[in-house]
Amino acid sequence: MKMANETGLEGLIYLQAPQPFSLSETIGYLSRSANECLFHVESGRVYRLIEVGGERVVVEISGHDTTVNIRCHSDNPLTSSVRDAVAGHVWEWFDFDRDLPPFYEQMEYCPWMKEVARAYYGLRIVSVVDLFEALCWAIMGQQINLTFAYMLKRRFVESFGVQQQWAGRNYWLFPRPEAIAQLHVDDLLGLQFTRRKAEYVLAVARRMAEGSLSKHGLLRTGDFQAARRELIKIRGIGPWTANYVLMRCLRDPSAFPVEDVGLQNAVKATRGMDRKPSIAELREMAVGWAGWEAYATFYLWRSLYQTVGG
Repeated sequence: MKMANETGLEGLIYLQAPQPFSLSETIGYLSRSANECLFHVESGRVYRLIEVGGERVVVEISGHDTTVNIRCHSDNPLTSSVRDAVAGHVWEWFDFDRDLPPFYEQMEYCPWMKEVARAYYGLRIVSVVDLFEALCWAIMGQQINLTFAYMLKRRFVESFGVQQQWAGRNYWLFPRPEAIAQLHVDDLLGLQFTRRKAEYVLAVARRMAEGSLSKHGLLRTGDFQAARRELIKIRGIGPWTANYVLMRCLRDPSAFPVEDVGLQNAVKATRGMDRKPSIAELREMAVGWAGWEAYATFYLWRSLYQTVGG
């Protein structure tokens, strides 16, 4: 991770972005929903509250394709360890560890995918850094449209998350599993969760609160397939949810949520089909994506939203 702190401005961090990277494509993706409650985009800048090293910091992200500027707003002076943790959070959020050129090289051999890859060149998978957030978001999104999923997330966050105000705006942290583990199903039914989804979220929260499920634990061996098997053992987490979490949180570039309706619609539109492809057809089409299924999926999702991201 290449970073520097400007002399005398302990709240300003520069990250040297790996290439290729497109900040404008990233901001386009982050602007995809007006009902997003965990960050907001304004005048080409992204604002978000994060908690690192015991400190809550509002980060303001700007810059360009080669350098990402992170201005930190906190009630307390930032220590070097907190600044490093902020930089590390953004680095993971934007998947800056990924060596992306091999993805584009591989897509050149897939005639219909190479145009999609070229259209959003420099876009990296925007991660969901927190495992509990990723699992909850995936569970909320099961079998409903994206608009309603965002509404559920907002109600959940604003009911049980932590709030902090800065510059006249309220910022939120996603609820902690320890807090949700104390709730009952009825607490979530009032937010319009189904009973099953409420049960799934509470079960995940309790596992994480007791320590039997963690991001570190899933990644300890570096075996993504083992992590996938571990996730699928949990009630309410099927193949789609597990692959979504592998893709967005555990950052497995080969994770493939092949059952995803949005992916199927994107392939239908991109290939000019008169119907959605079957799962078997999708698997056959994706043979040339081997090792990069997550990135191909993310780009196809993006293609569904020509103006503001997917």
